[in-house]
Amino acid sequence: MNVDAVVLDVDGVLVDVADSYRRAIVESVAHVYDDTITRADVQQFKDAGGFNNDWELTDAAALFVLAQREGFDPGLGEFTDRIAATGGGKSAAETVVFDALGPAERERVMDAWDPDRLRTVFQQLYLGPDRYREFEGDEPDSDLAGEGYIHDEPVLLDAETRETLTAVYDIGVLTGRPAAEADVALERVGLDVPPDHRFTMDDWEAGKPDPGALVTLAERFDAGAVAFVGDTLDDVRTATNAAAADPGREYYGVGVGTGGLAGESGRRKFERAGAAAVVDSVADLPDLLAGAE
Repeated sequence: MNVDAVVLDVDGVLVDVADSYRRAIVESVAHVYDDTITRADVQQFKDAGGFNNDWELTDAAALFVLAQREGFDPGLGEFTDRIAATGGGKSAAETVVFDALGPAERERVMDAWDPDRLRTVFQQLYLGPDRYREFEGDEPDSDLAGEGYIHDEPVLLDAETRETLTAVYDIGVLTGRPAAEADVALERVGLDVPPDHRFTMDDWEAGKPDPGALVTLAERFDAGAVAFVGDTLDDVRTATNAAAADPGREYYGVGVGTGGLAGESGRRKFERAGAAAVVDSVADLPDLLAGAE
């Protein structure tokens, strides 16, 4: 894997978000609807595809909870399988609900479904009051006061790995985080990436697995070969889609087992999605790229 540039996802690669973003998904739905999914269930939505944006994943989880109240009998596995078969993402979740329920039940679900409220609760839980005021420009609700889950993101990229990668390769970042939240994570891991070498939610509407941002980064690096390192199947699909869209370069999707796809089962899912390689953590990346045995 003789690459010129390494592009890194943030969540599940540079920082662990099990107790931050994924916790916020679960607890936002619980706060608004007094019922929710589990943190382990979040991975089923990720695997269905199209949920690079955790606000939209929260919306889809809420749709599942509301649909169950209206008689949707199949479990979450069937719900997310249908999402995957319908193309993935929030719009697919809406289609699944519309196809599964009768007119009266659909109307009650859609009347109760409130993505704006879910996003507001999510941001308050995740950011905490001070950063919520700073990033969102609004006052938080008194019943959602707390430090903010953003403080519960252990660093996954150690200093030695960071220095090795930055010394050898051009480094880019491609993340579904808003820019301000990406800045927090990058500062925490000590990774200095200039604005033109990163794409965040604020820079790129399509989102993963659309290859546009990855191809643009490869062009900016003038790279002949790029490794994109991520923790979800959509990350790997982004690399395979980039290879199809830009055949003059090599793109390698590298799956990392520090997100929700760990162990042998996670490795198999990554490989079926087209991963060129799978590593246990980002610390294994320098040896992989150097071809060490």
